[in-house]
Amino acid sequence: MNRRSVLSLLLAVCAAGVTLTAGCERQRGWEPTLGPSHLQGAPPGLSWEDSPAEEPLGLGEKSELSDYLAYAALNNPGLEAAFNQWKAALERVPQVKALPDPRFTYRYFIERVETRVGAQRQAFELAQTFPWFGKLKLRGYAAFEASEAERQRYKAKKLKLFREVKDAYYEYYYLWRAINIVEENVRLIQNIEQVLRTRYKAAAATHTEVIRAQVELGKLDDHLRTLKDLREPIVARLNAALNRNPNAPLPWPKAIEDIDVSVTDEELLAWLKHTNPEIRALDSEVARWEQQIKLAKKEYFPDVTLGVGYIDTANSTGMRRPSDDGKDPIIAMVSVNVPIWWDKVSAGVREARYRRLAAVHRKLDATNRLSAILKLAAYRFRDANRKIDLYRDALLPKGRESLKATDASFRAGKASFTDLIDAQRVLLEFELAYERALSNKAQQLAELESLTAQEFSSMSKEQIKPKAQEDNPESEGRRPVRENAPELDTGTDSFQESKNDRGHRVQRTPPQTTSEGDGDSGGKIAMERREAFADAKVKLVAAGTIGPPQPLVEATGI
Repeated sequence: MNRRSVLSLLLAVCAAGVTLTAGCERQRGWEPTLGPSHLQGAPPGLSWEDSPAEEPLGLGEKSELSDYLAYAALNNPGLEAAFNQWKAALERVPQVKALPDPRFTYRYFIERVETRVGAQRQAFELAQTFPWFGKLKLRGYAAFEASEAERQRYKAKKLKLFREVKDAYYEYYYLWRAINIVEENVRLIQNIEQVLRTRYKAAAATHTEVIRAQVELGKLDDHLRTLKDLREPIVARLNAALNRNPNAPLPWPKAIEDIDVSVTDEELLAWLKHTNPEIRALDSEVARWEQQIKLAKKEYFPDVTLGVGYIDTANSTGMRRPSDDGKDPIIAMVSVNVPIWWDKVSAGVREARYRRLAAVHRKLDATNRLSAILKLAAYRFRDANRKIDLYRDALLPKGRESLKATDASFRAGKASFTDLIDAQRVLLEFELAYERALSNKAQQLAELESLTAQEFSSMSKEQIKPKAQEDNPESEGRRPVRENAPELDTGTDSFQESKNDRGHRVQRTPPQTTSEGDGDSGGKIAMERREAFADAKVKLVAAGTIGPPQPLVEATGI
């Protein structure tokens, strides 16, 4: 047999080994398929590059909250770090699913081995190790669940960032309104002080009343200076979330939307347990260690190594030459490792079980902690909503009417200056409390959105309530793990918008469960990853218009 035939045989053995592994594993192609071609259907502003090539969006006088959220999503380094952490975890899947590298061995006989057909001069060997049936598949599943946990952590980081931006934005709005209200009261006291000065000159007012007006004016001026000095730290806080210079100027927010949301604590808790990314990340950790338990049990079985060898043999040197003189032998090899150290393997199984239990208890602890935070945020939201109704419908109209009547009586000489100052002070407190309640309500709504991963400002109350826990596959404490490629829950909802009697949009939506059908999971996973990548970049620029703070691509076609 010539050398060309031997090399052809070696290549045939390698190809057969690869085909055998592919048949044993029966993978259905759910490796990461992120790439430029998977962004088809996304807005033109969405780029595959890790950093946006275009200049960052500007923030001007006409910028709204959605513009701030888009700017933060595109520029915040913490969010970009979380996104890259998820991408890195995805790249682990093809690594752990791949076969070990083939091993090529070359041997040169320093002392040639004399045989009947001639001396052996050198040897060539090629071997491929094949892990036991199912090992590669389980490794891939475990790595995929780890990447899913990173994806949920990225989503949690995005929700936290949006909550920080909204919280600072609403606080900035309250500061603007408070400054305006105090400035109006300063002008009012200045006018009263001028009236008292005129009356004092005409001996119609006492010196004490003039001094009291000046004292009240000084107190309001001090309050106004305090509010104005507070602008810089609030702007620095908002700039930090936007990844801008702390001293970069930001325009005053001109208005915030008062959104009415009618949900019960049970509905909020159902959303929390089903869609909160921190809890879903721990679900993926539980699923990951379930796969690791199965993988650890596979270590009881050996790995198989197949190989082929070729020995270069010289012609014999004796007088008698056999018919097969100088024939090169070809060797087929099969070897297995012998897993006799069962204590080590058993310890690996126990380790995986303990880690799964740790993940289960971390999920329970996170659920309890987040539930308590949710209850407090819901209470504060309803309390702020109650105060808004109270001040807007009752106290503010009465306070304005009282100040107007007292001012008329004071100018007519029928009321004292003390009565006028008291009426003015009460109205000031009411106006500040009303604006504080508006900001608090918006901030607590942002907290509820962050905890439940919902956007109440873009949903309709006509939608049905969350499904009962018994209908939720996650109600048992963990996400079900399939034997084939796991699927991702896109977390997308079907929204219908409407307006309530006050003209504000409200939202009620049920949590969506992941379909566990028997279709092509590879295609579903590719679609899920494409949607997740588009959501990750959060490019909220479509045809030059800034949209609401939500993922650009809820579902992209294959």
